[in-house]
Amino acid sequence: MYGNLSPGLLLASVGRDGKRNVMTIGWGLVGVLFRKPVFMAAVRRSRHTYRLLNETGVFTVNVPGPDMAEAVDFCGTESGRDHDKFRELGLTARSGTAVEAPIVDECTIHLECRVAATTDVTKGATSEGVLASVYPSGDYHRLYHGEILRVYRDA
Repeated sequence: MYGNLSPGLLLASVGRDGKRNVMTIGWGLVGVLFRKPVFMAAVRRSRHTYRLLNETGVFTVNVPGPDMAEAVDFCGTESGRDHDKFRELGLTARSGTAVEAPIVDECTIHLECRVAATTDVTKGATSEGVLASVYPSGDYHRLYHGEILRVYRDA
């Protein structure tokens, strides 16, 4: 399964104003927290998505096919502050059924999540080796533990 996730997943979010964004995530985990299935997504504080997640507390995780490599690359290098990625890439933002965040219709698997908890990566709680290799500029992640409310696969 892990090999199918490369080069990344697409995390879609929405702000209070209804504006949608999609970004590439390379770090995430599926597990159980608070007796609920969760997807943990790591989002840096400098990212546009960080603000949207904090505003609405909902997101979707979308698994792209190999034919979406160009879109995955664009979503991982361009900011939603400067680009309407859905429009520019011709991606379809379909309404989720369990959360307000959109799904990326062109993807094959979708997880709809509501944030149950967050954990901030901090200097005091992270090893010096990780800080040096992953956070040399101090742009730490917030880990969003999203309860998985719905998972489905498009044909």
